[in-house]
Amino acid sequence: MNRQDLIDRLQQLHTNESSRITINPHAQQRVAIVYPNTYFVGMSNLGLHIIYEEINAHPSCVCERIFLPEKKELEAYEKTKTHLMSVETQRSMDQFDVVAFDMTFEMDYFNMPLMLRHGRVPVMSCDRTEFDPIVIAGGPCATFNPEPFADFVDACIVGEGEGIITDILAVIRDGKFEGLERHEILFNLSQLAGVYVPSLYTPLFDENGTFTGYDIAAGVPATVKRHFGALTKAGETVVATDFTEFGAMYIVEVARGCGRHCRFCMAGYCYRVPRVRDLDILKAGVDRAEALGKKVGLMGAAISDYPEIDELVKYIRSKDMRYSCASLRADSLTQEVVDGLADSGQKTITIAPETGSERLRRVINKGISEENLQTAATLSAKSGIQHMRLYIMIGLPTETDEDIEAIVGMAERTQAHMAEVGCKGRLTLSINPFIPKPFTPFQWMGMNHQKEVDRKLQYIKKSLQKNRRIEVLIESPKEAYIQGVLARGDRRLGAVLAACALDRGSKSFKAEMKAAGLDMDEFNYRERDFKEVLPWSILDMGLSENYLEQEWYRSVDEAYTSPCMAGCKRCGVCK
Repeated sequence: MNRQDLIDRLQQLHTNESSRITINPHAQQRVAIVYPNTYFVGMSNLGLHIIYEEINAHPSCVCERIFLPEKKELEAYEKTKTHLMSVETQRSMDQFDVVAFDMTFEMDYFNMPLMLRHGRVPVMSCDRTEFDPIVIAGGPCATFNPEPFADFVDACIVGEGEGIITDILAVIRDGKFEGLERHEILFNLSQLAGVYVPSLYTPLFDENGTFTGYDIAAGVPATVKRHFGALTKAGETVVATDFTEFGAMYIVEVARGCGRHCRFCMAGYCYRVPRVRDLDILKAGVDRAEALGKKVGLMGAAISDYPEIDELVKYIRSKDMRYSCASLRADSLTQEVVDGLADSGQKTITIAPETGSERLRRVINKGISEENLQTAATLSAKSGIQHMRLYIMIGLPTETDEDIEAIVGMAERTQAHMAEVGCKGRLTLSINPFIPKPFTPFQWMGMNHQKEVDRKLQYIKKSLQKNRRIEVLIESPKEAYIQGVLARGDRRLGAVLAACALDRGSKSFKAEMKAAGLDMDEFNYRERDFKEVLPWSILDMGLSENYLEQEWYRSVDEAYTSPCMAGCKRCGVCK
């Protein structure tokens, strides 16, 4: 595979796309939105589509996309010394004014330095000159804790990118027009609410290597407030392609944020308040999907919680269109929704009880019961959906062996009920180790030891192996513990990630951590004190002081926290 083959591949991808917008490759400001994974994965990310559309709507800007090549292609890039290029015009990464990474998953952190190196952009922000692009990052990971990759970026968007991305690009564009130096432009960016400039916040550590806070540059905000706003415009697929995880679907975001207060869920705290899109906006999105001959993919934290979900589903079905849902809650599921999914060809209903015991569901404030699961099975049977999938976490705070046994019991009872109501298919348990996340009531807690998690997993598998109607799928505990370090890590991890990018990626992580004098077990298993300064303390999600700590104590007491409601002031986000 030579350089021309690589160009041809990108041109082929672009030719096979159907886009709602036309780019101007000659626009004054050139922006590359970079997804640190393959085209197949990245084009399934709705956030990329939303920001891509907003940037290209500005007359002074052009936004193009760059993705991580497949393994064999990446080897060809290296062998032929070809820079990473955009899909649209095959412009190399280093030729853009701004390079914007969409950081959605922790395991993609390893690809950021890799892509910068292959794009001929200095990996470390401190090594960049006036001639290099300004590198920014957005997405969920940039919101809850960007410190592990902070050395690679010049600025981060904290919160949602809509609206603020236009302001960021204007500051950069105006700064270059005025002849400002790079550090001056970055300082100006730091004055925007929702923008974090890591180089202006130097992390401090004591003699034991414990993070103690930041040395903040003069004139810089002491904390960076999260940016968010009302959902007044459509949020949906902009560039349709078949070559993606959701190739057959046209994704429409129904709502954002969740007010259910599940205590393990970062998104539930970092994306408050819950907001929904107007039904007419969603219907217009359905119409655009129809014109493309695509299935509708409804996106949101809990689709069945959308107040007009039945009306939306009726509209989709009235057009003889198919649809699917990103997530459903058993306690808000309706027959209309399930019937529509069945008519759309869906074979499996997916629910997330998270754990098997009612006690532990009270701890995490999940708010659904086993009866809700059985109701979901009954609705599925009536519609003809034969299979059911349950998402489960193990290693949750306060978890006991009785809670693990309860997973087995719940699975057996649910499968028995499925058979009783006419679901002849399979019950699948999809099990993941629990990872404590920043900005949740569990952010101070240690992870359950990997050996303990392995023991619990083996118990569940062995206990259920005789039931051929129950399938147990397990995500890699080894990968979960890498994610655990990255989720709550500090800036020292930047050097580790950069070293991994020069070696075997995530496979080198443990060795590179050791070489850097850092202990994975210390990051994962240590319980933090409530008074301890945390690496993400510089970011402000709008939550009241001590609110998360109070929710931790409520979890220990198994106290229920009711969903968000109009006029509620308890968490502090709604002033």
